[in-house]
Amino acid sequence: MAFVTEKTLEDCKQTYALAPTIKKFTLKDNTFAQTKVGNFEFKRMLEEVPNSGAGFLLKIIINPDLTGFKMSITDKSGLRNVNIFKNATAVIQEKFYFQMNVLVDRGIFITK
Repeated sequence: MAFVTEKTLEDCKQTYALAPTIKKFTLKDNTFAQTKVGNFEFKRMLEEVPNSGAGFLLKIIINPDLTGFKMSITDKSGLRNVNIFKNATAVIQEKFYFQMNVLVDRGIFITK
């Protein structure tokens, strides 16, 4: 998957793009971990029951120069993409939107 400037997940009602004001220290403050190649990686489990281990993995990777990103929701192994807007409960969808709204509020993403 290549880095993109904006992304809409399948059946999602929002399109997300990197905010023009994004900063590296903001990513680190919001638990993005820097990889060996310099990308910033964010992983969160979207679970109905907290700490159950049964849910879906939200994964966001932002390139080192902060011009592109990758976003996917997969099964917990991280191998197979999942459409949570079709195959998951409303609780998991709400957790996705909540997490993304936090990242929008902190100046990492904007919605279109």
